[in-house]
Amino acid sequence: MYEKMKLSWFSNLKGDTLAGIVVALALIPEAIAFSIIAGVDPKVGLYASFSMAVIIAFAGGRSGMISAATGAMALLMVTLVKEHGLQYLLAATLLTGVFQILAGYLRLADLMRFVSRSVVTGFVNALAILIFMAQLPELTDVTWHVYAMTAAGLAIIYGFPRVPVVGKLLPSPLVCILVLTVVYMITGMEIRSVGDMGELPDTLPVFLWPEVPLNLETLMIILPYSLMLTVVGLLESMMTATIVDDLTDTPSDKNRECKGQGLANLGTGLLGGMAGCAMIGQSVINIKSGGRRRLSTLIAGVMLLMMVVFLSDWVSQIPMAALVAVMIMVSIGTFSWESIRDLRKHPLSSNIVMLSTVAVTVGTHNLAIGVFVGVLLAALFFANKVGNILYVGAEQPDEGHRVYKVVGQVFFASSERFGDAFDFKETVEKVTIDLSRAHFWDITAVQTLDRVVIKFRREGSEVELIGLNEASATIVDRYAVHDDPAAVEKLMGGH
Repeated sequence: MYEKMKLSWFSNLKGDTLAGIVVALALIPEAIAFSIIAGVDPKVGLYASFSMAVIIAFAGGRSGMISAATGAMALLMVTLVKEHGLQYLLAATLLTGVFQILAGYLRLADLMRFVSRSVVTGFVNALAILIFMAQLPELTDVTWHVYAMTAAGLAIIYGFPRVPVVGKLLPSPLVCILVLTVVYMITGMEIRSVGDMGELPDTLPVFLWPEVPLNLETLMIILPYSLMLTVVGLLESMMTATIVDDLTDTPSDKNRECKGQGLANLGTGLLGGMAGCAMIGQSVINIKSGGRRRLSTLIAGVMLLMMVVFLSDWVSQIPMAALVAVMIMVSIGTFSWESIRDLRKHPLSSNIVMLSTVAVTVGTHNLAIGVFVGVLLAALFFANKVGNILYVGAEQPDEGHRVYKVVGQVFFASSERFGDAFDFKETVEKVTIDLSRAHFWDITAVQTLDRVVIKFRREGSEVELIGLNEASATIVDRYAVHDDPAAVEKLMGGH
């Protein structure tokens, strides 16, 4: 037990500590920005980021992953906050937590196996583009000082690790933030800083229960929002876990992560914070800064709160250009550059799925819609491909006897092809349909088999089905009607 705890918490003490500090610094302006998007006070996003990170450090299923207030979740809250106020948002956050815990116990995270690699790649690329686009307001209509500071920040981030001896002592994003903050404070240049983003809270969060009526009307108001927050939050968290799995070459427990996200949102709602989820950008910062264990997530949350409450005068001096440089690094590091190179050698269908996921996600700024479109296209391409892998061969062992051998999968996408493979105009006494190398999957396939058998019988042929495997026989025996005269007439009516 002790060894397991040591491994998951304290086996990377220096890396986790420094990475957690970097993440905490980068979380501050984002939490404030997401609060503004949602239409709530900046402290709502900051308290949410603190509580999400701390709770998920203990309850989550993926070490080294950062959870906090996010833009994807903030966008879903706008209407609720505008029409009903903060208290209803807190109630919706609590209900979201309950739904996510239920999702964990129902093992809904197992559905991630239906998300193809092309969808994940498209999701990652879209996120990288969105992260970069989110920095553009800080680089538009500004003085040359901002561009100089941002360029200097990128030079430090990519150059510092190459410095002999000291290059590996500190994560370069932290060095970037510290150096540019000192330069900003010494020169007094007129550029935006964290303090310009919004007022930082000066007190610790306290326990509070949402001041809303506990009745059906309240439930009907928050239910649609809670369902959307649940789906988007879990989807983004599961995708983040998959990406961190790849970056660290370690597995995660995604069903535990669902429960952890639920517990974190329950805690957040009770501390006056808005609903949140895993953050891909911050998780990548954490990993690239050396964070690997749960301690990095805990330190990120605790340091965030300590900084904004007790060190607000110093934190407010951090120039936004330094954080823009860090996020540009994240964008560059997140984008799957090899996916561009692989466009030539990957199948066209995979490329279409990947590019469609990118286009829809970037176009809608909604990660859930982008992933849904990608999964839908991948499913359609798969069904079409499998549906075309069907062969029906015919042979005549003796006079008046035709044997059809079916090879492949028979389901809604291939049933028409299956039905068209038989010659109903040929006059034979007996037809044998050998299904030993075929599999029937759904009602459409069974109905098509019914039509084939009935048409042959109407032409005066005796029909025999042989070789059905156990699963196919079960569905055919249950739903086939070719031996029921009344059902045959109903099925073939009009044909």
